[in-house]
Amino acid sequence: MSKIEELKKIKEDIEADKNLPLVSKPEDVIPGDGNPDAKIVFIGEAGGYHESIQRKPFVGQAGKLLDKVFVEIGIERKDVYISNMVKTRPPENRDPTPEELSAFGKYLDRELEIIKPKVVVTLGRFSMGKFLPFAKISSVHGKVHKLQWKDRDIVIVPMYHPAAALRNGNVMAQFREDFLKLPEILKEIDTPEIEQMNLL
Repeated sequence: MSKIEELKKIKEDIEADKNLPLVSKPEDVIPGDGNPDAKIVFIGEAGGYHESIQRKPFVGQAGKLLDKVFVEIGIERKDVYISNMVKTRPPENRDPTPEELSAFGKYLDRELEIIKPKVVVTLGRFSMGKFLPFAKISSVHGKVHKLQWKDRDIVIVPMYHPAAALRNGNVMAQFREDFLKLPEILKEIDTPEIEQMNLL
């Protein structure tokens, strides 16, 4: 099965999962979207109104900001993969509950296992909490965190959620600054380490 087929299977499994909170019909599901071979995956918290209509993550105002900063750093949206912790829209766009995050978590895990990204950018505190449960976003945003996740080395770069950046000028400045670091982070990860030969 190709990666595209495996990701499609995840979407179908979510749509068929009768135990998921907030999902009453298949059309409620907002699956991940993007390049299955992406080196970088962006994870938000949940869909909003526009996402629920188009059934794609980050297509509203926050998504437009994301697209804008992608252009600024020379990344094309079609080259990355974007998903959410909760793959539907919570009522009134409220924060997801721990139970909701837990219920949808296995599907995000499967996405990451299929894509095997080198870098995961968490957008907002909920996705950051999946990988760095005790961190404060104000302290760790824009910093590289190398960790073992599901027996694999992974690089986590926490960032503010673009919706938070749209609400607050100071957060916007930090959000853009953090994004500008991404090309360098990707470049460093792509540079193979030269193993020193042990000269006998």
